[in-house]
Amino acid sequence: MLFGSISYLNLLPFQVFVKRNILHNATKMSFNYKKAVPSQINKALKRRAVNAAFISSVESKKYKCTDLGIIANKNVYSVLLLEGKNEKDPASATSNQLAKVLNLQGKVLIGDAALKYYLDGGECIDLANAWYKKTGLPFVFARLCYNKEAKAVQKLAKSFAKSKVKIPQYILKKEARKRGISPKELTWYLEHIYYKMDYRAKRSLRLILKEVSSFSQ
Repeated sequence: MLFGSISYLNLLPFQVFVKRNILHNATKMSFNYKKAVPSQINKALKRRAVNAAFISSVESKKYKCTDLGIIANKNVYSVLLLEGKNEKDPASATSNQLAKVLNLQGKVLIGDAALKYYLDGGECIDLANAWYKKTGLPFVFARLCYNKEAKAVQKLAKSFAKSKVKIPQYILKKEARKRGISPKELTWYLEHIYYKMDYRAKRSLRLILKEVSSFSQ
């Protein structure tokens, strides 16, 4: 299976889970990662360069998907709008659309760079919180979707949803050092993200897809 993975900290628990539960056994030979930013992963799944991936939620209606997502209730701290002229983040699909739906003006910044900007005290609007203020709902930034290996992907998703992943200290330190933050800040950040899509997350997803669709008509 070729698996597309967003190369941001918000998927670190899933990546640790996969490595611990799959890559040590016979499945290792047939399981390969392709890491990239969300917009690139979207394209990789579309052209079948990968079989499954967490893709931008606004693109997910085109595919078969699991009940796993990247979800934040209120603040997410890594999807921000900065003051200034309108500017999309080329790495994003969902977040650019979210700013448009919310009718907010400024520069969209996502991912680890956005988290570092926030932690360094940068002025910004948290787009997940802006969505919550408008709807009272969490926001779904990505979903685990697939174009092949349905049984294996669904099994993986259900197993992860039931698990409580503890990230080893050496991994926390390594990943935090790469981003110029502390392990404590990384752990704090991950506390604001969850992955199993409950009824509120599904309701929110339907709403944003409807809002985005209305703009394209």
